[in-house]
Amino acid sequence: MALMDWLNSVWQNSGLAPLWETIAPWLALDERQLIFMVATPFFIGVFLWEFLKIRHNAELVDSRESIRNFMLGAGYQTTELLFAGLIAFPVYAFAYHHRLLDIELTWFTGALLWVLTDFCFYWMHRSSHRVRWFWAAHVTHHSSERMNFSTAMRQNATNIFNGGWLFYVPLAFVGFNPVWIGVCYALSLVYQFFIHTTLVKRLHPAIEYVFNTPSHHRVHHGRNPDYIDTNYGGVFIVFDRLFGTFTPERDEEPVEYGITRPVYSNNLLVNWCHEYVDMFRDIKQRGPIGQRLKHLWKPPEWERGE
Repeated sequence: MALMDWLNSVWQNSGLAPLWETIAPWLALDERQLIFMVATPFFIGVFLWEFLKIRHNAELVDSRESIRNFMLGAGYQTTELLFAGLIAFPVYAFAYHHRLLDIELTWFTGALLWVLTDFCFYWMHRSSHRVRWFWAAHVTHHSSERMNFSTAMRQNATNIFNGGWLFYVPLAFVGFNPVWIGVCYALSLVYQFFIHTTLVKRLHPAIEYVFNTPSHHRVHHGRNPDYIDTNYGGVFIVFDRLFGTFTPERDEEPVEYGITRPVYSNNLLVNWCHEYVDMFRDIKQRGPIGQRLKHLWKPPEWERGE
């Protein structure tokens, strides 16, 4: 709680203690969201720096879309802040209450948790592309046809209801404190913000081999046939190399950003919900109930009869 203690002292000394006493209980519920809130002004600053460099290239940035991306991100942060305590926290508390081990926080266990959190992220992210229910929330992040720092903020307000957070619950069951898990997850997303850019080309080969980089993540956002469903890693790219989902960026094949079934809309609700609408419309079509329900867990491109 060191971060909360520091913020508490700042607000107490500012003369705005009553306001802090109102919002502190909400922030204390989820240090993960607190990290996002503190980082967001820096995200905006870094984006503005990038915008000044690429503003004349409409293929790289559009100011109206960028504003919409930050609005999409604000919606995501709002629902997480309001509903995580009601939906996700009780599950983590239950798992931690029945934990197998009592794991103390040390440099070693902290580093181990960092790696394990990224391992869980890999499988959550891979499922978000290969299971349509999860894709219905994740598609929002991929639907932009541009790659810049604002694209990182393009998130879905339904994430907390979609259930991707369940992939991290086993860590609490093993014995890692859910607060640590949330902090590792949040810091991972902070890292991932900085790989959503075209300004950084390839880094040193040793870095490119171990870590997820802008080059690797540009590939992940591509709809080129050879790039689709690759490079799922968060901080590390080694899990993609290990599980056969790694593809390098190739100069002879420039990345075409976006999704294979584009949705062009300025409406936030459409951006958040269009894939849910399509999925339930497919389920509604006549046929055996078992086949209809497969639209929930089959890949997004799956059609009946396959």
